[in-house]
Amino acid sequence: MSISRRLLLAGAGAAALPRFAIAQNTSPAGDDRPEITIAVAKISNSGVLDPLREQSSNASERWLGSIQETLIARNQQGRLERVPGLATNWRRIDETTVELSLRPGVKLHNGDTLTAEDVAFSFGPERMFGGGRSNLPADIPAVARRHWPHLARVEVVDRLTVRFVNATPDVTMEGRISAGGSEICSRRAWTENGDWQANSSKLVGTGPYKLREFRPDASLTLDAHDEYWGGRPPIKTLRFLEVPEAASRINGLRSGEYQFACDVQPDAIDDIEVYPGIEVLGGLVLNHRIITFDKHHPALVDPRVRLAMAHAIDGRSIVDTLWDGRARVPPGLQWEFYGDMFVKGWTVPPYDPAAARELLNDAGYDGTPIPYRIRKDYYPEETATAEVVTECWKLVGLNTPIEVKENWAQVLDKAGPRGVRDWSNSAVFDDPVSSIVNQHGPNGAQQQDGEWTNAEMNTLSGVLESGTDVGKRKQAFARMLQICEREDPTYIVLNQNAVFTAKRRELPWRQPPSFFLDFSPRGWES
Repeated sequence: MSISRRLLLAGAGAAALPRFAIAQNTSPAGDDRPEITIAVAKISNSGVLDPLREQSSNASERWLGSIQETLIARNQQGRLERVPGLATNWRRIDETTVELSLRPGVKLHNGDTLTAEDVAFSFGPERMFGGGRSNLPADIPAVARRHWPHLARVEVVDRLTVRFVNATPDVTMEGRISAGGSEICSRRAWTENGDWQANSSKLVGTGPYKLREFRPDASLTLDAHDEYWGGRPPIKTLRFLEVPEAASRINGLRSGEYQFACDVQPDAIDDIEVYPGIEVLGGLVLNHRIITFDKHHPALVDPRVRLAMAHAIDGRSIVDTLWDGRARVPPGLQWEFYGDMFVKGWTVPPYDPAAARELLNDAGYDGTPIPYRIRKDYYPEETATAEVVTECWKLVGLNTPIEVKENWAQVLDKAGPRGVRDWSNSAVFDDPVSSIVNQHGPNGAQQQDGEWTNAEMNTLSGVLESGTDVGKRKQAFARMLQICEREDPTYIVLNQNAVFTAKRRELPWRQPPSFFLDFSPRGWES
């Protein structure tokens, strides 16, 4: 480990850890459940809690499922397959309609019992899609249509039955129902709070923990929801504290200030686990680290320059050195999780500096600076990765100065030339429409931010969204990979992400195969 590697040994030297005790809450009488403090790099990128604005996998996904839940859940103790959530079962009526039976007796955090009216409201104009007298900010309906491009309505059949009706055929409706952005809220709480702004940081849901306090850029405090349908929560109080520096998160864990520390640097795991009483859990998740292009930059107009940048990156070295071999170079923007839609044999552009130089020469690249915008370790190893990547680019003749930005607004700022930037992409359900279309399609954030567009890609996005023939959908997806990663590159896939959480060894918690920190009875083994 290098001297600068997070300074994990600084301050405490080789001294033994202090005797550890989880903070106990003695009110009400007899309640001996612990209070847990979790150190995270970031709680919310947007400064609010609303899931239609706060879309970050490695920030809000960690806590959102503890407050608000979806009708169809993902098995966080398995392989993220779909399982009953707030709905006990569901059935296809036809290619455009899914009917769901709600779990009876589910209590919302305000004491109400969940009904079909809450579900319909959660997907209605006032909450999600806008229109009429709705005063939603413009970005909320835009994000809602990204998740639900053709949802026509949610019908109330009876108190515990709802029907999702699409305007077009959609074989992915069950996946969309299970995904982030489809969380269920309380109709009464929303209406009483007022408009979207008033509700943006006052989530009322059905999860095992209810919101006590949110302090943007500082902390999020949740208390046990003892009427939770899934059983009595094992923790009395959860406190998420924003601790940007990885070294500070680990040192706070060692001192007993925190019981969990998120986003452990992979090459520091062995050094962390030498301390008695601490272990690190985690592994690969359904998320890829990517670099995206703004092809309007003068040097990036020519797709050969973008493809050259992909060929110049030694992804294997990044995985082996910065990730200590715990991540992997994936087969492009896809995951085996897609099942029949997975395109076998596809790869990212191979590391080939000679091919990169030839492409740059053919394109007439003249050394024009291409700024590379990052945030300071918002992603694990982000700064170190950027340094390796820019060195790879330098070796083939590219001029890519790193620009460190404080927040996402600065990363996306159109003032000055935008070149390339760091990002990530997740498979939020088991179909490529959830990743390549959701993020890079016509309604996706990259096209909406004005960085890139491609007419054929947009046509194919429609095939994925409305097509019902598996073979034709897979053929369309394969063609999209060809466009986005070879012919008119919109991104470079660096590596499949891995998530590691350090914790006190005696705590009976299990790391899900996702960013979510599951503190429900299902995720606590005792």
